[in-house]
Amino acid sequence: MAAKTTDSSRYTEMRNPKALRDYFVHDKYEAGIKLVGTEVKSIRAGKAQLTDGFCKIEKDEVWLHGAYIEEYSHGGLSQHAPRRARKLLLKANEIRKLQQAVETAGRSIVALRMYFKEALVKVEIATASGKKQYDKREDLRKRESNLEARRALKTRR
Repeated sequence: MAAKTTDSSRYTEMRNPKALRDYFVHDKYEAGIKLVGTEVKSIRAGKAQLTDGFCKIEKDEVWLHGAYIEEYSHGGLSQHAPRRARKLLLKANEIRKLQQAVETAGRSIVALRMYFKEALVKVEIATASGKKQYDKREDLRKRESNLEARRALKTRR
């Protein structure tokens, strides 16, 4: 029996590295996203970035702004705009919860990652509150101390 080969391009995932560094993440949601064909092909090729991705609620719909999906190289005349706003597909009660968190708790909605689930593109979004400078420094100190502890344990073995 031959071993299965995995195609790494099928498991493409884009992350937002700034999100966990700059925000305290509270509630996470999985949302579908409305895309055109050339955008899906660019995402499969790994040519997308969520670094500046954030969401806004407009007329009871959630929109992803700031995400960059590069134009598809073989797209021809039917190309998409790389930084256009894209509609996120969520249930009505999830949108209501997001809207409540933004209005009452003063939180933001940030995009954490974009990935494929089967043949569909999904976006993981979260309600988040901003970190202060001292919070970021504290996280850095914790990370450093954990790294030093792991190194010490490694040398003892």
